[in-house]
Amino acid sequence: MTATELVLPGLAPREIGGRTFDFARRVAVMAIVNRTPDSFYDRGSTFALDRAVAGALTAVAEGADWVDVGGMPFSPDTLEVSAAEELDRVLPVIEGIRAVSDVVISVDTYRPDVARACIDAGASVINDTMGLRVPGLAEVVADSGATVVVAHSIAQPHRHHPRPRYADVVAEIVELLRERVAYATGLGIPLARIVVDPGHDLNKNTHHSLEITRRLAEITAIGLPTLVAVSNKDFIGETLDRERDQRVMGSLAATVMCIERGARVVRTHNVAATVDAVRMTEAVLGLREPVYTRHNV
Repeated sequence: MTATELVLPGLAPREIGGRTFDFARRVAVMAIVNRTPDSFYDRGSTFALDRAVAGALTAVAEGADWVDVGGMPFSPDTLEVSAAEELDRVLPVIEGIRAVSDVVISVDTYRPDVARACIDAGASVINDTMGLRVPGLAEVVADSGATVVVAHSIAQPHRHHPRPRYADVVAEIVELLRERVAYATGLGIPLARIVVDPGHDLNKNTHHSLEITRRLAEITAIGLPTLVAVSNKDFIGETLDRERDQRVMGSLAATVMCIERGARVVRTHNVAATVDAVRMTEAVLGLREPVYTRHNV
C-alpha cells in the first residue's frame, strides 16, 4: 500500500500503555526525563538514577500523561554512547517508574535492541527521532504492542547536517511522514499505533521551525495524532533572544499555537506550566469544560 492509498483513522480513541486517549477531545502531555549528563536543557540534573525516577514521578504528580525517557541526546554535539550504555541508562529508569506508577512510558531511541529491551521492561511507546530509518526498529515495534512516534529528520543518526535546505519545508515533511507511515504499515505496524512528529529543530533552522508551527494544520491533516516537541528549543531562543532557562513562556506560546492547529501530544520539560496551558487551550477550543463555574453564575 502506498502513502496515497492509506486510509487513516484520524483521532479515534486509541489505547496506549493501558490508557485510552481520545485525541479528538484531549491533548496528552509528555514529560521529558533525560538520563544523560549533557542534554541541552537540564544539563544532567536527572542523570542520577534516583533523580531520574523522582523527576518522572514529579511529572506525573504535576499532570503528565506519559513520560519520555532518553539516554542519548539527538544533538551530534553530545557524546555518542554505545547501545549497551544507552540501555544501562534508560532501562533502570523504566523499571523504577513502572514499579510504582501506571503512567505511559516512552523511550527516546532509534536502536532496535534498546527498543526491544525497553518494551519488555514496560515502555509502551518508542519515540524515534530517525523516523524508522534505522534498519530493524520498525520490525521490533511491529512484533510488539508498542506505539511508535515517527519524527521527521533527514540526517544520519547522531551526525551533523549543516545548513539544511528545503524548497518547501512543510510540504517535504508531509511527504516524508506519509512515506514513513506507509513503510511502517507495510511491515505490520497498525495505524492505531502510529503518531507523527514534524521534528521542530531536527535538521531544521529557526525559520523552518517557525514555518512548521505556522502551518502545522497541514501536518495534522495527515490524519494521525501529531506530537510536537517545541519545549525550550533553539528556534524559541533565537526568536526571542532567550537563553535555555528563559524560554518557558515562548515554549508555551508555541505549544498553544500548535494545539490550536491540531497537535494532540506535547512534549515538555516544564510540566506544570504546560499542563495549565494545555487545559486552558482545550477549554477555549470547546474540548473541555471548566473544573467549576461560580463567577457571575
